[in-house]
This record gives sequence, structure tokens and C-alpha cells, in this order.
Amino acid sequence: MSQRPTRNGFASRPADLDRWVRATDTPSRDGDSGSFTARLTIDVTPALRGRIKIVAFGRGVTVADMLRDLLAREFPPTIEGDPS
Repeated sequence: MSQRPTRNGFASRPADLDRWVRATDTPSRDGDSGSFTARLTIDVTPALRGRIKIVAFGRGVTVADMLRDLLAREFPPTIEGDPS
């Protein structure tokens, strides 16, 4: 039997974790070519999802924008060179 080929892809672990975290390879949706985004998926209960949507609607913002602002407040860059 032949050996399986080594694949560097979706599920491979990065050799240089710091470089991997700082990598920006997905252009943003807003058309700003200088800005990049990364998708983050979390699991929440249906009740929590509903509360989040109600609050966002009440504030007149999208859920995504509200959560981006929340995460930016909770996790500000701590030193120069941190991902912004």
C-alpha cells in the first residue's frame, strides 16, 4: 500500500503559531482593501441568541457590529504589534 500524502491545509497545525495568528488573508466585506476580517463561530443557546438579536435590534445595529464592538472593548490591543 502507498502512504498517504502529507497535506498542509485546513486541519493542519501551523508551525509558527504567532505568525499564523497575525496572518490576514481574508479581505473584508465592506470593500476596504486595507481592512481584513476573520470569521469566528461560537455556540450559544437559542435563548441567548434571541436576547442578543433583540438588544441589537433595539440599538439599531446588526448583531455582528454589536458583537465586534463588544469584543473590541473586552480585548483591546495590549502592546504595539498586537493584532488590531
